[in-house]
Amino acid sequence: MKPTFNGIIPPIITPLLNNETLDIKGLENLVEHLISGGVHGLFVLGTTGEATSLSYELRKELIKRTSEFVNKRIPVVVGITDTSLEGSLEVANYSAEQGLDGVVIAPPYYLPISQEEMREYLEVMVPQLPLPFLMYDMPGCTKVHMSVSTIRRAKELGAVGVKDSSGDINYLYSLIQEFKDSPDFAVIAGTELFLPETILYGGHGAVAGGANLFPKLFVDLYNASLAKDFEKVKVLRDRVIMINDLIYNVGKNNSRHIKGIKCALSVMNICSEYVAAPIRKHGKEERAKIEKGVKELTEIIESPVLK
Repeated sequence: MKPTFNGIIPPIITPLLNNETLDIKGLENLVEHLISGGVHGLFVLGTTGEATSLSYELRKELIKRTSEFVNKRIPVVVGITDTSLEGSLEVANYSAEQGLDGVVIAPPYYLPISQEEMREYLEVMVPQLPLPFLMYDMPGCTKVHMSVSTIRRAKELGAVGVKDSSGDINYLYSLIQEFKDSPDFAVIAGTELFLPETILYGGHGAVAGGANLFPKLFVDLYNASLAKDFEKVKVLRDRVIMINDLIYNVGKNNSRHIKGIKCALSVMNICSEYVAAPIRKHGKEERAKIEKGVKELTEIIESPVLK
């Protein structure tokens, strides 16, 4: 039995023209780019989507437009994490109205909470959710690294999976081990370089930011991992590492990952590179480096995997 959500599920960026205006044509281009690349689903309003920097009005427009453009061709899940329970439920209910397929829950950010408080929070929230839900462990942004027992409690409450963005591969392995007898519960890597290990050890996919740029590369890596084609896995993962080197690591700020993806998509003529405040887009020097990186990556990724 496969989980409801599995495979390559890109955390899509939010194309913007300015802080109040969605780049609608850019979003349509991005959705078609991803679906044509063979991805298995989309994750809207995640960290890469700058969810916490967007107004509720803009978040809702993104949800509505994405639903329209996808038109049920693949599943779409929505991040509803907020500082308040009511804010999360507002986005969840709107997502259900727009026909989306699930919501993604991380701990409320800003104030640190305990594992017990997180479990109690879920016990209050889950009965009010209108859609299936996945958990999202993102300790770098939420101040709490959810324990395996907290994820287990979430599953007892009805969670259909977990996305692990802790960057701790031992924790990822512990999740896979914990839920190995629940084949309908998805364990999904948020660290894209962990994709092969996730699949080979018994997990179910990755929420890979780089798939915004080169979706087919990540789908091919996922399929090679499923097939245990280790020679192909090595070649494809080396190409994924190049995305890290040539796109994510341009610039000095901690925000360079998001800025790099948006800049690269602009170079590829898919959407605007505007980044929501308080983050600023890359300058001319960084853009020139990314233009060079995109060209190099495109040539390599389009070349045969094995001669």
